[in-house]
Amino acid sequence: MMDLKHGLPLNFKRWLDDNAHLLKPPVGNQQIWKDGDFMVTVVGGPNERSDFHDDPVEEFFYQFKGNAYLLMWADGKYERVDLREGDVFLMPPHVHHSPQRPEEGSLCLVVERQRPKGEKDALQWCCAACGGVVKRYEMQLESIVADLPPVYERFYATTAEERRCPQCGEIHPGRDFKSWHKTLNSARG
Repeated sequence: MMDLKHGLPLNFKRWLDDNAHLLKPPVGNQQIWKDGDFMVTVVGGPNERSDFHDDPVEEFFYQFKGNAYLLMWADGKYERVDLREGDVFLMPPHVHHSPQRPEEGSLCLVVERQRPKGEKDALQWCCAACGGVVKRYEMQLESIVADLPPVYERFYATTAEERRCPQCGEIHPGRDFKSWHKTLNSARG
């Protein structure tokens, strides 16, 4: 038999069963193959967050269980794209997005290319009141599972003053995503 770098087809249902414990908070995601040209990841809910991912490559979403949505940010404005069970969505590069998975047990397959050297990802936190950028961190992403948590911890370790919006003075609540969403919903009226 020919040498297949990633092995024979895997049973996706069995893989989900074997990895169910990893598809829950606080991380909620797991990469299927670690050494492919594509990062194929399953992400589980519940998870809500206040950061926005700036990805230099396209992302393919298949919401195969439950519902979720992507909160998008552009030019200080927020928009929402719903991902209903069964939906697929191909998002262009550099669309700042914050996946929101409020439903427990929801699952999404996300496929994206490995990053070419020099094409950096970023995580940024924006003001819920006015949309101004509070903090932005860029990184050369190699592992979608391992490389993002240290960036979150770096942001969460900042002081309230370091999280003050340079535009309106609102202080980003850091780890408290519920307060951030409450302010966002109030501001959007």
